[in-house]
Amino acid sequence: MIVEHAVLNVRPGEEEAFIDAVNQGLPLLAATDGFLSATVSRGIESPSTFILDVEWESVDAHTEGFRGSDRFAQWKALTHHFYEPFPVVEHFAPVAEA
Repeated sequence: MIVEHAVLNVRPGEEEAFIDAVNQGLPLLAATDGFLSATVSRGIESPSTFILDVEWESVDAHTEGFRGSDRFAQWKALTHHFYEPFPVVEHFAPVAEA
């Protein structure tokens, strides 16, 4: 299992529209082979900042399975115009649990 992690900075004033778009888009992620779970969290101190964490079976499930699909084009159309600046997306592997 790996975690895709992205800090999403949304243009101020567009947060609620972004939340609606994300809720429309999450089923696109969930329909991808290798998808395990996804969480989008909103900053308390910085309400225009969101964190996207998606658990995938592998990096390839994300980069080839999702990004290589037509679902990614739909996700992009729903969400990418909200970002300022565009987010850095990284993958992480667990090293400890409690």
